[in-house]
Amino acid sequence: MKIKTGDNVKILSGKDRGKTGKVIQVLANKRNGRVSVVVEGANLLKKHLRPRDRGQKGQIIELPAPIDHSNVLLLDPKTGTTTRIGYKKEGSDKKRIAKKSGEFIDL
Repeated sequence: MKIKTGDNVKILSGKDRGKTGKVIQVLANKRNGRVSVVVEGANLLKKHLRPRDRGQKGQIIELPAPIDHSNVLLLDPKTGTTTRIGYKKEGSDKKRIAKKSGEFIDL
């Protein structure tokens, strides 16, 4: 996968278009082959929780929901602009590079 946990990405579409954040989780669905990412502070949903015991109050919490991987682009570590991801072999290792600057992403 081209986008990994810990990458800084920019959201391209949806209600949070233009926001940037760190990828918390990458979810791959084996049945249909779709990949989603969870971005910190983006695509927040409100979830209503029932009280567990008598006398307790219910609560509303905000959770980040998954975004399809096609709707996010990696931020270049050198320039801070969006960039596509490529691969380059260095010895026996296959490393990710930013297409715009040629900078290695994985160090």
